[in-house]
Amino acid sequence: MIFSKKHVMYESEHTKFISELKKQNSHLDAGQVAGRALLWDKEPVSLDEQARVEESRLRQQAYPYQTKV
Repeated sequence: MIFSKKHVMYESEHTKFISELKKQNSHLDAGQVAGRALLWDKEPVSLDEQARVEESRLRQQAYPYQTKV
């Protein structure tokens, strides 16, 4: 997509606000990294642990309200 040259320097109000906020509070980046690590960076699961979880899983009916036939 090609933009005209008059819109090259455009910066939305939201982008300006976030940039100013990060300049004023330099610790926000560290908080974002810590939050990401808390939610997404998990320890790898060993093969033994995977096997144990798979063996302990109970089989469920596809539709729980249907009577067993």
